[in-house]
Amino acid sequence: QLQLVESGGGLVPPGGSLTLSCAASGFAFDQYVIGWFRQAPGKEREGVSCIETNNRTRYLDFAKGRFTISRDNAKNTVYLQMNSLKPEDTGIYYCAAGRISTAQAMCILKTLDFWGQGTQVTVSS
Repeated sequence: QLQLVESGGGLVPPGGSLTLSCAASGFAFDQYVIGWFRQAPGKEREGVSCIETNNRTRYLDFAKGRFTISRDNAKNTVYLQMNSLKPEDTGIYYCAAGRISTAQAMCILKTLDFWGQGTQVTVSS
């Protein structure tokens, strides 16, 4: 069974940090591009950052300099370290996997195969 399980979300004050995890199972993780997306209330789901099998990455402009994506193939896990969080970063964060994709295509065009269930991130004082 193909599965992505996100964790690490929560409530954090502005300026704080969180690290999200995406644990994969049921497929050849090291052959897939993995991406993080988010969806704020009333808005469309958007790409945040994506990482290829060779660790090449893509960040959307709002994430550059604040967020860092990484993957650990031995643990079948992708991480998203988020620093200097802002209230506008609030939303549900999803991870996704794509076999035939690139970080650019996944993050911008949502070229992917399946999604996780998401984890809530709330940035508020």
